[in-house]
Amino acid sequence: MTAGEEAVDYRRVKEMDLFEYAREKNMSQEAPLASRLRPTALEEVVGQQHIVGRDKLLYRAIKADKLSSIIFYGPPGTGKTTLAKVIAHTTSAEFTQMNATTAGKKDMEEAVKKAKDTLGMYQRKTILFIDEIHRFNKGQQDYLLPFVEDGTVILIGATTENPYFEVNRALLSRSSIFELYPLDKEDVKTLLLRAVYDTEKGMGSYQAVIDEEALEFLADISGGDARNALNAVELGILTTERSEDGKIHITLETASECIQKRVVRYDKTGDNHYDTISAFIKSMRGSDPDAAVYYLAKMLYAGEDIKFIARRIMICASEDVGNADPMALTVAVSAAQAVERVGMPEAQIILSQAVLYVACAPKSNSAVNAVSAAMESVGSHKTTVPVHLQDAHYKGAKNLGHGAGYKYAHNYPNHFVKQQYLPEEIKGAVFYEPGNNGKEKEIKAWLKYIRENSGLE
Repeated sequence: MTAGEEAVDYRRVKEMDLFEYAREKNMSQEAPLASRLRPTALEEVVGQQHIVGRDKLLYRAIKADKLSSIIFYGPPGTGKTTLAKVIAHTTSAEFTQMNATTAGKKDMEEAVKKAKDTLGMYQRKTILFIDEIHRFNKGQQDYLLPFVEDGTVILIGATTENPYFEVNRALLSRSSIFELYPLDKEDVKTLLLRAVYDTEKGMGSYQAVIDEEALEFLADISGGDARNALNAVELGILTTERSEDGKIHITLETASECIQKRVVRYDKTGDNHYDTISAFIKSMRGSDPDAAVYYLAKMLYAGEDIKFIARRIMICASEDVGNADPMALTVAVSAAQAVERVGMPEAQIILSQAVLYVACAPKSNSAVNAVSAAMESVGSHKTTVPVHLQDAHYKGAKNLGHGAGYKYAHNYPNHFVKQQYLPEEIKGAVFYEPGNNGKEKEIKAWLKYIRENSGLE
């Protein structure tokens, strides 16, 4: 074989006529870049080392050719189909693929029949890869059960939806679940560089060059979706004219145009990041929902971590709204939990709801002032817990006088009774001063009422 000549899999040629082989070869050359770059060996896989690292269960099972049914779960572009293809190249089993959005029961019956024949005649197992398996209805999923159970097929399902909600429990109980995460920025950069400069699977023969700014931008804006970034690079190389030096230059402008995202001046590690998040928080604090949601959109557009945004909303809900509207924190916490479960792009709606609620809520910083004043007092005074408040539940506590004279508040009108709770050393100190907005106005009135009617004031 001469240098650069492609190796021919003669075993596969025997299984198809020459016309079919030539057609498949041409199709692979014309396939999208993201498809051509798919690895054929585990060592070529970028990212997902938490499941395909050398010491991990899936890696060992694939290498030992002892694979059982599995379901890959994760966002688009994280490598679910890629891993299925790697398994197909690595194991000795037959490989059959179908997409649940287009496949019907007849397709499944044909796949099962072929698997039975292969097992009976050649003693070879069949891997049945079903993409978007959550699209199958209950009846279609149930049909697979007996064939998964008796080993006729080894099922590999791929889904972007949580399988614990979308896949039958019986099928889940017979499968191992592996969750794939969005690729790290460095992983996406590795794939982009491979795409531009690799002459075998990539587009190295085009003599293209990608600028560092464009590389950073695409890796950042892709949000861990490698396919999205690779499609942009491919489009850029195919549509950009050569420069005077004879090379195709993928600049930041080209990259932003190809991924259909305007470059936003927003460096997640630079000053602009802090300026934007500062404006975001101040807009919520200042009760300007329009400005707050604008800065939210700017951060989302630039690829900011949604968990980071959710944390800032929770802090603002307590720091700047507080007890003026206690529901603000509840909404913020619920939003933080929801965005982790849902992910983008729908998470932007959840974040918008929380931001608008916090921005429109009545404001109070009394919780901040109270704890700050209390912390200062703790640091400057040495105090002792009053005896009547000390724990009296353990044996011998009464002999020490602990708890003696304590008045149980629920035994008195309004569930309140006058007694000293603060240490003697700071008796009379006031840390919490409710404001006049929202719920705190009610809290302030309630505290005044019970104190006046209990002789405290």
